[in-house]
Amino acid sequence: MKKKLLALLLCLALVVTAAAALAACENGNDEKGDNPSYGAYVLSDKGTYLSFKKNAEGDRISNLTLLYEQDDALKNTYSMIAVDGDAAAFAGTDVVINEAGADAFIKWMSMPSTRNAIADFGKADYDEALFYLIDGAKTYNGAADALKYTGTGDRIISISTTTSVNDTGLLGYLEGIFEEATGWDIEVSSAGTGAAIEAAKNGNADLLLVHSASQERTFIDGGYAREVAGLDGEAADAAYPARISFMYNYFVLIGPASDPAGVKNAANISEAFKAIAAGGYNFVSRGDASGTHTAEVNLWKTTGLKLVSIDIAGGKTSEAPEGSWYISAGQGMGACLTMANESLTKAA
Repeated sequence: MKKKLLALLLCLALVVTAAAALAACENGNDEKGDNPSYGAYVLSDKGTYLSFKKNAEGDRISNLTLLYEQDDALKNTYSMIAVDGDAAAFAGTDVVINEAGADAFIKWMSMPSTRNAIADFGKADYDEALFYLIDGAKTYNGAADALKYTGTGDRIISISTTTSVNDTGLLGYLEGIFEEATGWDIEVSSAGTGAAIEAAKNGNADLLLVHSASQERTFIDGGYAREVAGLDGEAADAAYPARISFMYNYFVLIGPASDPAGVKNAANISEAFKAIAAGGYNFVSRGDASGTHTAEVNLWKTTGLKLVSIDIAGGKTSEAPEGSWYISAGQGMGACLTMANESLTKAA
């Protein structure tokens, strides 16, 4: 009887110890810093998250899960902007912009058939769309043959876009269809929106496909953009008709499944961000002046937390909350998801 009681007490002690260890792990580390919990918080566009989470080769971010989405403040709009070859900044330089090619691509992207392909992209692999169409966006309803390469001028169309569009595979999927249908060749350069726009300002892109309204408007105000003729409908941004907004998805807050900050139950995204800061849980920021990073900084500004100036990628500065838990990566979306997956939930 004593042996049975001793065994029972031993089992009970082991259960209590295991439960304590699990609770400690869920909060980042156990008391000795062993058995750390991995998975930092990170803001991502949903498309890139799904392409990493439900990848054909398996889950590439197994320590992370989607915790918060569908907040109106998280809507993520994508726009196309044609670069103006006659921009004053290019005067006296050897910059040549392929305006005919840019127009062909933008119009092709605005065709009903292409829009349907965008709306369906991802459904077969991820059981849901990665992008949604903007109702009432400008469309091209002209003859498809009018978009074909005529055999004169540069055949290559240089597109400067965001890592989030490229990492989802959307452009890779559309590239072959467009080239076969039109005879044009496209060359895609992928970076954060800030760097993508900078490339266009330097004459290294014929068009932009980006997702940061404030930076897009600044680009247009600088005289670098032009309107594309032949599209039907009214511009979604009436004050900036050169900005062709055509699709959207949502930014989503990603983090460890244990969610020690409790962001899943937050009243809104501002409260979710405040909970992360209050607990000092690791947060990986793009830190690259991209559209995602710009959206993240704007969200921090809604929290009422004290923000400080920090240096970010490209020799620029930004604002961020104080604390070593805030990690400014200076990397693209895919790299940041990988970093968050491999980071401790809370620093030791």
